[in-house]
Amino acid sequence: MFLLWSMLARRPQRRSFALVDNAGICRGLHHGIDRPTSGNWVEVSETSLAWLDQPLPASARVAPVVRQPSRRNALAA
Repeated sequence: MFLLWSMLARRPQRRSFALVDNAGICRGLHHGIDRPTSGNWVEVSETSLAWLDQPLPASARVAPVVRQPSRRNALAA
């Protein structure tokens, strides 16, 4: 039963991150559920070892998702 439940349970999606220095050079790669806390890590669509010590391609960056606050309708008095 546990095996069936573990197959159906939703797992957190692993994401890819690149460590970028002030000049825009890729200094490291990371796969994980959350962004690392220290350093300038940016989310990327995929990782490539060829990016290390090279400028990070602009096409690799994932656009941040901006959530709009839900609008509430004002109640009439």
